[in-house]
Formats: sequence, structure tokens, C-alpha cells
Amino acid sequence: MRAIVDMDTVQVELTNACINTCSNCTRFCGHQSPFFLSEEQFKEAIDSMVGFPKMVGFMGGEPLLHPQFEKFCEIALEKIPKAQLGLWTSLPKGLEKYREVICNTFNHIFINDHSRGDIYHCPILVGAEEVYEDKKEMFFAIDHCWLQNAWSASINPKGAFFCEIAASMSVLFDGPRGWPVEPGWWWATPKDFKEQIEEYCPKCGAALPLPRRASIERVDDISPKNLERLKERSKKVENKLYKVSNLKLTKIPEQMAAYKDLLWRRKVAQRFGLWLSPNQQGFLTPFISKSIPQTKTIFEQCKEDYHASEAKC
Repeated sequence: MRAIVDMDTVQVELTNACINTCSNCTRFCGHQSPFFLSEEQFKEAIDSMVGFPKMVGFMGGEPLLHPQFEKFCEIALEKIPKAQLGLWTSLPKGLEKYREVICNTFNHIFINDHSRGDIYHCPILVGAEEVYEDKKEMFFAIDHCWLQNAWSASINPKGAFFCEIAASMSVLFDGPRGWPVEPGWWWATPKDFKEQIEEYCPKCGAALPLPRRASIERVDDISPKNLERLKERSKKVENKLYKVSNLKLTKIPEQMAAYKDLLWRRKVAQRFGLWLSPNQQGFLTPFISKSIPQTKTIFEQCKEDYHASEAKC
């Protein structure tokens, strides 16, 4: 596992409200009534991240659904350089008014509207404790979790967490709070994660080679113990939007998603009149692109850009 300061990003979870209820959502959108981070909680989160050397992300759910999104952008820019701010969003239709705010606030944007059938989610709610009989084998898998080694630590109304899934589970299961959201909490290293690991990782299936499900199916894979925990707690369980897992591992899980598909992401960004450009950090930077008609395809625009660059040579 990684120390938090070695991660690319720490996420500030504005809300778990979303326009989607994807299969195996890492924020468990659709299970419960959503939370919305208060202005006081947001200020506390931003203050705690001053001095963090990497990226500070706005995350959801869908962060643009937060009623104070624009205000939160102003607060963040007072304390964190734009070069370190990132936004994870699906760019929901009807919120195009935020495009200037987005470009003025974030140097990095990560777009995934989950509209493609080839985007797969791993079964977060299939508990490792129910798959492995040998606890040593279970914790070996947990210690090598690809998600903790690739994704982010997180702040939500329950506190600060070493892993964004642990943060989400704390809300879903009404589990123990995270660390206090105070300056320097992000210096925590794996030896400091012990209590959070023991509480949440055995309930999670992210570290395991389990079959993944297309996000557009809207159905969650759940293990029996987690299903019991969610009864009378989850709207998706109440509405039968789940499948009980057979707890069987697979040798080759489905590919998660085409996250490097720049042309597709640019096409999604067009509905906000945005243009995405790769930056020096290997991420994408949003720009206002008023000159791109909504009827023009991304391929036509790329062709024009290519010929324009040739003409300058």
C-alpha cells in the first residue's frame, strides 16, 4: 500500500448525489439519500490540504450537483493553486452554466458520463472476508489492492480516509469515522491505516479478481453478509437492483474502462462547449471552445486542427 503523500490525488467528496445509479458504483449512488458537504466542512477540508504537493480533487457522485459548487470553487482557489485542482464529472446536461467556472478553477478534468457499454465496475460490495477462508490470504490480497495503489485518499462528512472506497463504506454502513480533517493528516503512512483497513477492506471486493459488470446495467453484485448489512438501509436492495455473488474468482476480469479514450472525452466535453488538451502532468486541461459548433463532430475538429498546425509549419 502507498502512503497518502505518494498518491496523485486526495479527493474532496462534495456529494454522493448523481444523475446515474451505475452498477457497482464506488460511491454507492442510489443506495441511500445523498449527503452534501456543508460550507464549513468544505473549508475544513481545503484548509487541511494546504501544502499537499499533489492534486486536490472535487469528486462525487456528481460534484456539479452541489448547490454551492461555484462558491466552493472560489474557496478552493483562495488556498490551493489552480495547477493542483482537479474535477471528476460527467458534465450533466443542463449545467452548462458552469463551464467558465470549471475552466477558471481546474487545471485538470476527468470526464466519464458512464454512457458507454464497455465501462465496467468491479464488485465493491462482494466482501473479501466471504471469499477467502484464510485470513492471511485475504490480507495479502488487500495489501496489494490495485485500487489503493492507483486511486485516492478521500475526505467526506465522516472524516479523512486512506482510501476512497473506505470513505464511501463509512457512509453506506454508518461505520466508524475517519481521521480528523486537520492540517497534515495526509502524511499518514500504511502503518497508520490499520484500523480503517480492518474495518472496511474485508467488506470490499476491489482487491480481488472478481467478474466485473457493465456500469449501465444499474445492478450491484453483493455478497451475502453485505446484503444482510444493507437490508432496511439500501434503496437498491429494496428495489431488487442487485445480484447475489457466487463468490467465485476469475482469472481475467473485464477491462475497467477506456479511460485513455481522448476522442470520446472530447466529444462529451463538447456539450459544455469545452475543449480538452493534454497537459504536462499527463492529465487533461479544459478550455472554453466557443468556435466549435455543437453539430461538428470531434473527428472533423481534429482534422481541422491538424491542417491548421500544418499551415503554421
